[in-house]
Order: sequence, then structure tokens, then C-alpha cells
Amino acid sequence: MANHMKGAQQGLGRVVKATRYSWQGLRASWQTEAAFREEAMLAMVMVPLALWLDLPAVETALLIVTVMLVLVVELINSALEAVVDRVGLEHHVLSGKAKDVGSAAVFTMLLTTALTWGLILVEHYG
Repeated sequence: MANHMKGAQQGLGRVVKATRYSWQGLRASWQTEAAFREEAMLAMVMVPLALWLDLPAVETALLIVTVMLVLVVELINSALEAVVDRVGLEHHVLSGKAKDVGSAAVFTMLLTTALTWGLILVEHYG
């Protein structure tokens, strides 16, 4: 029984630590990444708007998920850029490619979000 409780505490401890690391990452991104701040502020408007529109649940979920995925992809892009910069600040073709591909991922998600919102809003209000 004691071993089971010890494992549960370790599991809970891992969750607590992971949560703390996640908040540190969000705080660091907010403080240092202008694109993340802009997209987060946009999400603060768009998520409540998606709920206010009173659309069917699946469409509301699509609106919210696409907005949240923009933030996820931006966070991954920022992490990728930090790793590339950590490896070396000198110009290297692969470093440039990695950063460009990360940027393209964010851009693709922004387009996906715009397309999803556009299709759903036109269907209901267009």
C-alpha cells in the first residue's frame, strides 16, 4: 500500500512540476515573443466570440480549436527558434531553413484558422 501511495505522489509531483514548467514557458513566451502576445490577445477575443455566436457545438469547437492551435504552433515555433539560436547565432543555411519552416507552420495554421472561421461564418451569416 505504501508503494502505491508513493507512486501516486510521484505521479502527482510530476504533474505539478510539468504544470509549473508549462506556466514558465507561457510566461516566457508572453514576455519575449511579440507574435505570441498578439495571437494570445486575438484568442482572448475570438474564443469568447466563438461561444457568443451560439453555433452548433462542433462548429464552435472548430472555431476555438483552430485559434488555440495557432498558439500551440507559435509556441513550438518559438521553441524551435530558441534551440536554433542556442546552437549558434552565425548564419547557416539549415538554421535559416528551420526558422523558415517554423514560420511557415504558423502561417499555415493562421490560414487554416481564417478559412475555418470564414466558411463557418459565411454558412451561418453570409
